[in-house]
Amino acid sequence: MRLATWNVNSIRTRVTHTVEFAVREDIDVLAMQEIKCKPEQFPYGPFEEAGYHVEVHGLNQWNGVAIASRLPMTDVDTAFTGMPGFAKGHEGPDAPLEARALGATIEGVKVWSLYVPNGRSLEDPHLAYKLHWLKALREHTAAELKANPALPLALVGDFNIIPFDQDNGDPDIVEGVSTHVSPEERAAFFAFQDAGLTDVVRPLIPEGFTYWDYQRLKFPRNEGVRIDFVLGSKALADAVTGASIHRDERKSVQPSDHVPVVVDLDLSTDDDDDDMPMIFA
Repeated sequence: MRLATWNVNSIRTRVTHTVEFAVREDIDVLAMQEIKCKPEQFPYGPFEEAGYHVEVHGLNQWNGVAIASRLPMTDVDTAFTGMPGFAKGHEGPDAPLEARALGATIEGVKVWSLYVPNGRSLEDPHLAYKLHWLKALREHTAAELKANPALPLALVGDFNIIPFDQDNGDPDIVEGVSTHVSPEERAAFFAFQDAGLTDVVRPLIPEGFTYWDYQRLKFPRNEGVRIDFVLGSKALADAVTGASIHRDERKSVQPSDHVPVVVDLDLSTDDDDDDMPMIFA
């Protein structure tokens, strides 16, 4: 299975580029974020013509997530357990949920396409929402893996966190001033390790950015950041055979400000010896 994640920053604007990439790179499953449309507005036609079925979760012109797959999708979820909501001036447990998570099971792999809240600023209530959202996702993930330790699970998408200093090439993002690099956000990201997940791309690609702001020539100057990730359970990590960050997709006409991150998975099993436990090759 070839799995990709991409914050497309408006699928209706970039549907041709997105589908062309998926076909050219032989992507089996493409998780998309920030599609910025409702399901009835999604451009299904080009995907279906290319052999993909699409599940979409979008509520308005903001946020929105989708998964396009050549393979059958089951157990589709539009929220995880405990997922908090948010609305400006509306705090509490009954705040409306945003379209930021979409999960599906594909060939036995549970894939979540995730658009983590931005946080906006260190003083904004959106940052507390972001941390609460990540905590709930971590707790949901830990419970899911405790119930099924052998589950190949992938949390993929735009995490809006820069985990390490080497992942930050943007001089305008400064610790103590900006979100994405605060100790609290980084701790929330690293806490997924306690839930049984690892960054499956970094061991293969230790350096590289996935996002460049449109302003001030950030891309030509390579003033980018690494905020798009594939976090996998042990079973998923053991199946990874390759990974790539597709920087050149940022060079297209009217590109997204993010680029795709791709992982290759070998989900075959060794059944030569019936007495041996099933393992991922």
